[in-house]
Amino acid sequence: MPNKQNYGEQYLRILSKQFPNVATTATEIINLQSILSLPKATEHFLSDIHGEDEQFAHVIKNGSGAVKRKIDEEFGNMLSEKEKRDLATLIYYPEERIRMIKESAWGNSMDDWYVVMINRLIQVCKSAASKYTRSKVRKSLPKDFAYVIEELITGRRDHGDQEAYFNEIIHTVIRIGKAPELIVALSNTISRFVVDHLHIVGDIYDRGPRPHKCMDTLMKHHSVDIQWGNHDIVWMGAASGQLACIATVLRFSARYGNLDILEDGYGINLLPLYRFAVEAYKNDPCDCFKLHYREGEYDLSNAECDRKMHKAMAIIQFKIEGQLIKQHPELHMEDRLLLDKMDLEKGVVRINDKEYKLLDTNFPTLNPEDPYALSAEEAEVMEKLRIGFINCEKLQEHVSFLYRKGSLYKTYNNNLLFHGCVPLDDNGQLKEVELCGKKYKGKALYDALEQLLRQGYYAIDPVEKERGMNMLWYTWCHANSPVFGKDKMATFERYFVEDKETHVEKKNPYYTWYDKDETVTMILKEFGLDSPDSRIVNGHVPVEAKKGELPIKCGGRLIVIDGGFSKAYQPKTGIAGYTLTYNSYGFLLAAHEPFESVEKAVETGSDIHSDTVLVQHVERRKTVADTDIGQGIKETIAQLEELLEAYRTGVLVEA
Repeated sequence: MPNKQNYGEQYLRILSKQFPNVATTATEIINLQSILSLPKATEHFLSDIHGEDEQFAHVIKNGSGAVKRKIDEEFGNMLSEKEKRDLATLIYYPEERIRMIKESAWGNSMDDWYVVMINRLIQVCKSAASKYTRSKVRKSLPKDFAYVIEELITGRRDHGDQEAYFNEIIHTVIRIGKAPELIVALSNTISRFVVDHLHIVGDIYDRGPRPHKCMDTLMKHHSVDIQWGNHDIVWMGAASGQLACIATVLRFSARYGNLDILEDGYGINLLPLYRFAVEAYKNDPCDCFKLHYREGEYDLSNAECDRKMHKAMAIIQFKIEGQLIKQHPELHMEDRLLLDKMDLEKGVVRINDKEYKLLDTNFPTLNPEDPYALSAEEAEVMEKLRIGFINCEKLQEHVSFLYRKGSLYKTYNNNLLFHGCVPLDDNGQLKEVELCGKKYKGKALYDALEQLLRQGYYAIDPVEKERGMNMLWYTWCHANSPVFGKDKMATFERYFVEDKETHVEKKNPYYTWYDKDETVTMILKEFGLDSPDSRIVNGHVPVEAKKGELPIKCGGRLIVIDGGFSKAYQPKTGIAGYTLTYNSYGFLLAAHEPFESVEKAVETGSDIHSDTVLVQHVERRKTVADTDIGQGIKETIAQLEELLEAYRTGVLVEA
């Protein structure tokens, strides 16, 4: 309980409007004090989703195994493994599962199946809801079945007087044809209660085919926060109209065969880009711009055009970035100015005083006198794309959600969440970084940078807005960006230079020091966390599990949960991602195998196989009192107790 404070008579008078007498005040104190003893609700951590919407949706539905564990807790050996697996599948995909059952041998006795499944779902739902107050449960129930579900999960079926009542509810629901809808409602309610809060630790966008679908799913979630990743930020920059970010988004989408995200998902017209690219590079095979498409998911007839658009956007990106670098020498990014270091007659480029052979010398839009100037045609294409991005209602809706629910970092229940790294120097100390003429490090760097990123989207003043838009691009690719964390982005070299030594992107020293206890302790204290139970959770750099790399660093005080959710990374990592859950008993880390399909899951009851590792098991089960919400409740109790004292001593008069 916080130290007793004097909140002042004026504040207590305001509070008395809500609690006008001793009885209402005492009742609320009793209610809140009781809530503090409830078990801590489950948090779910995901990172680096990269547009993998089906796997993402499935992991959300199964709570990284939390639903299956709840079923095991309730039924143990009472049900076979197949029965428990089928029940889990019903909870994940109720409509699809019901449709399949109707077409199976069960189809002639659906009423019996409904009775069995509704009863099992009620039991799981009742258990999942037990860690919440009846008030919260009531508010969380689906509107159409709130009364029915509340009666079913709060009633005493084992009590003789209520058994007939309980059974009659179920039979009436079935008789009037509402059983499928009740099953859907119960299944969704279970998913809602099994996981109370979702953390997305960055990178919803790029590589995978449907990031817009992932965003739609997140916008429907009951409780979520997002720590921006570098791939999210470049889309946020594109939505603000920042040209370098727009070019990067287009280049990335073309590279992975995902231009339909922009055309079909967001309705942005790419016809001007298509016309320009096929004309400018009509006789160019664009061999350096091969696509990283997914077998069976990409129309190969588009490959030639997509390669041309890929190259067109890469050249435009290098030009626009070059303009920014030359306009802002304080960024110290001169090493990224490579277009003017090319000798196309000799077919070489000079990088760090060494010449390398160019793999491509066809640059028809390059002006030798001013290599960073856009051609008239390129400028026209970019203006049309800029208008398309800023006027795209769905993209703006998604990016606005990212700003509302997101941030560069978050402290939550004594843990620190961020996507990339806290920039450190070679000695493992907080690195001092200059932003807009001022120097920052640690938490102050994050706070100052986040303010600038918000200005890039929301500022009305054109100077502030342009500065913020450019900082969105800076955060995507600068060596001092906490969500990038490398000394350079070697995009040019990877396209045009064969020598692999030029492709190396050196990681920030954070990745050298983050396995050391003193470093993790320093970072946590910098962000106001000094409990021995505090942890850092971050993503960004895939953990190469197949090489024996572990996601658990520093004895469990830091956990990296990027393990290859994106299919593009899975050959490198050997798994399909890590996810983390944190419930009243501690942390559980799940390493997932690839998700096949929704159809496979529904037909066979297959789930994502997960190897679960216990990161921490608490000695004392954590309660609401141990959480951030609990701290707020304790503060409210202290205020109410002072109000109660004011009533009892005559300072305030009861209404």
